[in-house]
Amino acid sequence: MEFKDYYAMLGVEPTADEKTIKTAYRRLARKYHPDMNKEAGAENRFKEVAEAYEVLGSAEKRAEYDQLRQYGRAGEQFEVPPGWQRAHGFGGAHEHFGGDFSDFFESIFGGRPGSHQHARAPRRGRDIELELPVFLEETLGEHSKPIDYVLPSFDEHGQRINQPRSLNVKIPAGVANGERIRLKGQGAPGVNGGPSGDLYLFIRLVPHPLFDVDGHDLTITVPLAPWEAALGARIEVPTLSGRIHLSIPPDSQSGQRLRIKGKGLKDKHGVGDLYAVLKVVMPPRSDEHLHKLWTQLRDAAGFDPRSQWSNPE
Repeated sequence: MEFKDYYAMLGVEPTADEKTIKTAYRRLARKYHPDMNKEAGAENRFKEVAEAYEVLGSAEKRAEYDQLRQYGRAGEQFEVPPGWQRAHGFGGAHEHFGGDFSDFFESIFGGRPGSHQHARAPRRGRDIELELPVFLEETLGEHSKPIDYVLPSFDEHGQRINQPRSLNVKIPAGVANGERIRLKGQGAPGVNGGPSGDLYLFIRLVPHPLFDVDGHDLTITVPLAPWEAALGARIEVPTLSGRIHLSIPPDSQSGQRLRIKGKGLKDKHGVGDLYAVLKVVMPPRSDEHLHKLWTQLRDAAGFDPRSQWSNPE
């Protein structure tokens, strides 16, 4: 369940006095009351305000809540410490509003008047979410990957502690970026005999120094010398599974794409492709002899790469 910040719900500071809390409650309750406000979400906001005042408007409940604030933050998953017991009875706004409060409230203060044992009922442990970096090469076949993470728990005195855990996780072949893997029962332990939560691994493919990912296809930039592009060549190209030979056709252009079938990433329907994007690269600064050869080539070719541009009048 999610931790509730009752002070934020009323828009007051944790140090606010009783009068400030009551004034904030009355203002917000009037603003969001279903009889006064027909906008979407107003009724839910009214319930939150009523729940917050049920706690902060009572000195006893507020004191208990302030003790629990050390165990959680707003929006985060929360577990009541083992052995937590309400010190005071029920009453106040809850009775007038009908008891339509959150699981967070009921787990601390009881589901209804006289429900003193609610907080000691078995509860499922919280789920844990982790990001798991995976290299592109690791997606080609099923393999195991060690992971280390920390489980939030409580000791016998109700103090929060962190329990380190290590697992050897089986990564299925063809796993994709952003995919989620669920490991049942590997999350935080349950409370009062409740079942453990689950561990969710979110796959993040690690950027590769050579390959760009496009779905399940890969792209690699292949540098070519000018003569390789002009005359054609047979070169070695790296893939995720090893080097292969690729034939470069004569008169190839920079930016041209050559498809290498079946050398991409795996998915449920097969294997993607690898696309080689050709890039003509000039050699380092040439000496006098090479300069003469370039000059001869220029004169013999008579080629103007900008001939398609219209000439200004």
